[in-house]
Amino acid sequence: MNADLMTWRDELALRCERIGREVRIMEVCGTHTVAAFRSGIRSMLPDNLRLISGPGCPVCVTAQRHIDAAIELATLPNVIVATYGDMVRVPGQSGSLERQRANGADVRVVTSASRALSLARKYPDSEIVFLGVGFETTAPATAVTIMDAHRSGIRNFSVLISHKLVIPAMSALLSHGDVPIDGFLCPGHVSVIIGSEAYGPIASRFGKPCVVGGFEPEQMLKALVFLVRQIERGEARIENVYPAVVSGSGNAAAMEILQEVFVSADTPWRSLGVIPSSGFELAPAYRDFDALRRFNIAVGDDVDNPACRCGDVILGRIEPPACELFDNGCTPLSPIGPCMVSSEGTCAAWHKYHKRATATGALS
Repeated sequence: MNADLMTWRDELALRCERIGREVRIMEVCGTHTVAAFRSGIRSMLPDNLRLISGPGCPVCVTAQRHIDAAIELATLPNVIVATYGDMVRVPGQSGSLERQRANGADVRVVTSASRALSLARKYPDSEIVFLGVGFETTAPATAVTIMDAHRSGIRNFSVLISHKLVIPAMSALLSHGDVPIDGFLCPGHVSVIIGSEAYGPIASRFGKPCVVGGFEPEQMLKALVFLVRQIERGEARIENVYPAVVSGSGNAAAMEILQEVFVSADTPWRSLGVIPSSGFELAPAYRDFDALRRFNIAVGDDVDNPACRCGDVILGRIEPPACELFDNGCTPLSPIGPCMVSSEGTCAAWHKYHKRATATGALS
């Protein structure tokens, strides 16, 4: 263990001991969840410091109704659905995109929105539908691709918009009031776009300290120390320990692109319901690229498996083993809920890392 890690670990332990109660820090980003397990950070935390996962996995928070809409789109003739890999296996009411592909649907895994647009150029006689999933990190790339399609006159390309915004979700979570949270380890990737100052309302309105941190062990421990310092002092401020990547104001060019292509919209989230102004719909000039509008798809209600507790995991109410399906019918090979599907899902992280750590004595 290097000297920096030891210094941050020791200060964290000292301050948590002085606080003298359980300290609950929510890591909003799914990448932080996985990194905490993979790097062994969890095994270095004081007994009274608890990391809880939040609604930061984009696949996990995609509402069931949008999964069902994507599956319906895949069943239409002459339609190619292009999507990020994790979305293929998320279960809907009538199976998954993976199952539809096995039944003959044309579902392609792409690494970017621009790759989906390339399919539209390659197959001009087919309709290409890209599943626009993710937070402010991926939304600008979707927006740029839509602008490119519009400028190039490509008419066989459309997007099922499921992009979401982090700050409204954090506010909704705190407004529910049923999950005790002392502070937030804020996402590095999203913060590159929106800037650290965007978390101001979380600190001022709700009195919760927010610290933006990176994903390396030293960065994560440093961010936790900064959070615990504030908690010990009774403060609620925004701090950024990732300044090499994240600025206070964010990426102005990316934000301008979002404002050009999208307008804010009330958006459904898995388990959080419809959150006002928490997502996007296409601006009038680009509405021809709205897949729901183009194919006249009516988005229905969410119908989740009542035995699956992904929603409670996303909201930080429980840890995955509290779900009776966890490793009991629900595994990465046979997922029942999206938290076991996504590479950033909390259930998938627990399945992959927690059992391994327990076997070596690193975690209780």
